[in-house]
Amino acid sequence: MNYFASGTKQNYYGKGDVIVYRLHRDGQQPANTSPVFGANVKILIYGDAFWPTYATGDNTGLIATDSMKNFVQRETMNFTGHDLESYCHFLAKKFLDTYPQTSGAQVSATEIPYDGVAAFSPSGPERATASIELTRDKTVEIKSGIEGFRLLRLKGSAFHGFVRDQYTTLPDIKDRPLHMWLDLDWTYTLSDAAFTAGATTKQVRSIVRSIFEGFTSGSIQQIIYQIGEKMLAEIPIISEIHLEANNRTWDTIQENGLSLGVYTDARPSYGILGLTMRR
Repeated sequence: MNYFASGTKQNYYGKGDVIVYRLHRDGQQPANTSPVFGANVKILIYGDAFWPTYATGDNTGLIATDSMKNFVQRETMNFTGHDLESYCHFLAKKFLDTYPQTSGAQVSATEIPYDGVAAFSPSGPERATASIELTRDKTVEIKSGIEGFRLLRLKGSAFHGFVRDQYTTLPDIKDRPLHMWLDLDWTYTLSDAAFTAGATTKQVRSIVRSIFEGFTSGSIQQIIYQIGEKMLAEIPIISEIHLEANNRTWDTIQENGLSLGVYTDARPSYGILGLTMRR
């Protein structure tokens, strides 16, 4: 299901998994930016003009979703920026300007990252995300995020002292290798604050890694709380953060004290740990 910050819609439609790559093949892109800008885009629109399609099959005012795909891909040539927030805003505003029967548009994008200098290869696994909802009179919401962190720490993570009853089989663990997945997103104190040419996302990436690497924790919950605390303390333009972690800690095959061990992927079930923090 899709969510709109402006509220539930009687009807909406759009196009997902619109893949686009903009390549600066001559190396003339601005300093500190990649010549490869890749994104997976979803565009959703709503408005009373589209209701006849649902009610009577009258498509007079309908923009075909195939045309929406073409719009996103072709207009990417006219986008001169390099960050997802500006990209989503550019597409949403241009769409509203092009199709006056549209009351509002929500555009979301997930980066398709590539690293390199002369030759490029996919990078990650984490990927930046952005989403914007525009109506004709205001910016409803701008949200940024990073999804897909895969984080491994060999020591410095404990888990003990939890409830013990007839269902408990997990032992107390004083020091474990921790394998954790993490997705997070955030909103801004002001809409205009979202447009930092990717600097905020870069800073959040650094905070996540520094906390995970340097903080000795008693639980995954404590780790994500520390990440959120530092984000709010160091990035004043952030208003609210939502973090969701998965405990993907590997199953132990054999260990020789704390010095050496053999492990395998965890069983299919995994822990889910969520947290929302506001300024």
